[in-house]
Amino acid sequence: MIEINIPGRDAIGLKHLVLDVNGTLAVDGVVIEGVTRRINALRDRLEIHLLTANTFNRQDSIDHQLGLRAFRLTPGDETTQKTDFVKRLGNQAVAAIGQGANDAGMIHTAQLGIAVMSTEGLSIETLLAADVLAPSINDALDLLEKPLRLIVTLRK
Repeated sequence: MIEINIPGRDAIGLKHLVLDVNGTLAVDGVVIEGVTRRINALRDRLEIHLLTANTFNRQDSIDHQLGLRAFRLTPGDETTQKTDFVKRLGNQAVAAIGQGANDAGMIHTAQLGIAVMSTEGLSIETLLAADVLAPSINDALDLLEKPLRLIVTLRK
């Protein structure tokens, strides 16, 4: 668990990290350098969940590299599927990271929503739903590894 006491806001207790795969953790079906190490560093504090439509049909390889098993989304209405996944975990204990338009609902619903810039871009809808914008997935994961950075960004 990661506990963060942010001045001017309610305390945050995170148990789950929900991550979009394509465009967020991977580009063209290949995991971005540095992601594996950062996910491994968070495993002792957060239960990590991957969500994917498996657009590039490389998810088995990504799962193997990250030592996780992604939840495969059914084609169509991916936004609702991702949002419902976060709700089933108990959204008040979830941090969610994504960049695509279909990530906006989960980012908004999670206790902590982080939008990331990607070589594939960042949906404006997702940006507006987020609590924080990170310049890359590695920077977003570092915010959870070093949560004092979140206090600096989110305190009121």
